[in-house]
Amino acid sequence: MQKKPDHLRYEEAAAILPNRLRAAALALPEADKALAEEIRLRAGRPLTVLLPGGETCLEVLVEPEELETLCDLATEFSRYAAAETLREGFLPVRGGFRVGLCGTAVMKDGTNTNLKNLSSAVIRVARERKGIARPVIRKLFREGRFLSTLILSPPGGGKTTLLRDLVRQLSEGGPDRPPQRVSLIDERGEVAVMYQGEAQMDIGPHTDVLDACPKALGIPIVLRAMNPQIIAVDEITVREDLTAISMAAGCGVGLLATVHGRDTAELLEKPLYRQLLENRVFQLAVRIVQTEEGRTYELEELPC
Repeated sequence: MQKKPDHLRYEEAAAILPNRLRAAALALPEADKALAEEIRLRAGRPLTVLLPGGETCLEVLVEPEELETLCDLATEFSRYAAAETLREGFLPVRGGFRVGLCGTAVMKDGTNTNLKNLSSAVIRVARERKGIARPVIRKLFREGRFLSTLILSPPGGGKTTLLRDLVRQLSEGGPDRPPQRVSLIDERGEVAVMYQGEAQMDIGPHTDVLDACPKALGIPIVLRAMNPQIIAVDEITVREDLTAISMAAGCGVGLLATVHGRDTAELLEKPLYRQLLENRVFQLAVRIVQTEEGRTYELEELPC
């Protein structure tokens, strides 16, 4: 897959918008298009674009019915087929995009079954950064064996982007390492961005994706069904995740996961992540550090 220029990825994301909003979004300067991270819609408020410095307002107000039109366009006028993810507050879109939604939850027996009266939406301008994992991937192996690894950064620091490229490179293999069977538990659909059973992002030839499934449920499923060498998950957030991860480690499977945190010292301040480290399931941590020159990756050995 050939990498598309960043401004074209933005234009493809803008194509999901209703006509009037699309015209306003496409009027953004080319330099800003290349940096845009999100397009945000709020009923009765200006359309905005999230840039590295914050949200920029465009000269057009979002009408409530345009949020409904956005859903129709994103689902190719088949909202029923997207009901499973819609009730979770997002829609995967052909081409590798994801629309997040807010509105009124429709509750039944304590469970949300749908969203109505949509009030907000965000289109994530997902971009692949192929090759960014190259400086670290060899360091994640010892004597040919992958060491379970955590990826650390604050929110918005690039964890998912690095995870995606690590999954791809692990799946492809390299001159000094064979391809690995990777099972990706893509709970929020942000890594592979599955659309009708096909990954919209390049996650490698030996990667199996369990989409829209909680990690605590998904890890036992892939252990039983897919015989993975590595299980990859995005954003450990609840204690049930730790139980499933520990079980997988006990089965001899390598683990690759992301968590919110600048460094391991910060993780130790939070009970959930302190337990994660105390379980000693992970041997390495990759910290994403933002500098003036861009993101760098620092490797840290974790106590065994």
